[in-house]
Amino acid sequence: MDVIQMQRTWVEYTKSLYREGYLDSQFAQLQLLQDESNPDFVVEVVSLFFEDSERLLNDLTKVIDQQQGVDFKKVDAHVHQLKGSSSSIGAQRVKNACVAFRSFCDEQNIEGSLRCLHQVKQEYYLVKNKLENLFSLEQKIVAAGGSVPVDELGFL
Repeated sequence: MDVIQMQRTWVEYTKSLYREGYLDSQFAQLQLLQDESNPDFVVEVVSLFFEDSERLLNDLTKVIDQQQGVDFKKVDAHVHQLKGSSSSIGAQRVKNACVAFRSFCDEQNIEGSLRCLHQVKQEYYLVKNKLENLFSLEQKIVAAGGSVPVDELGFL
């Protein structure tokens, strides 16, 4: 695949991530902050999000699996943190799943919380996979001597 074809693929793939609700305008803002002086800015920020999210999801799973009763304040604190970090990188579907999760925490609803934990994990792993694919394509474009055509997205 030549550079122009990879760039077209990148534009279409990126647009699909917005169209399908995986990403929102906050991710576009991150992309605009990246420049020649900091070419890996978005990858670095998103990598930190991945690390934090993995830790939070593990902590959430442990807190919800407590045999002596669930500490919904702890669950809510973890979900709130995950919602904030998802929001800060524009992971819209993860953020939305966290909003629903928090309402079940308020109700101290264990069944609803378990369903939401599963949903949050599913949305997280989906967006992680999609972003890893996006970054991989960006690396291929740059390795082939091209540049990532952020300005062609039109809606930024």
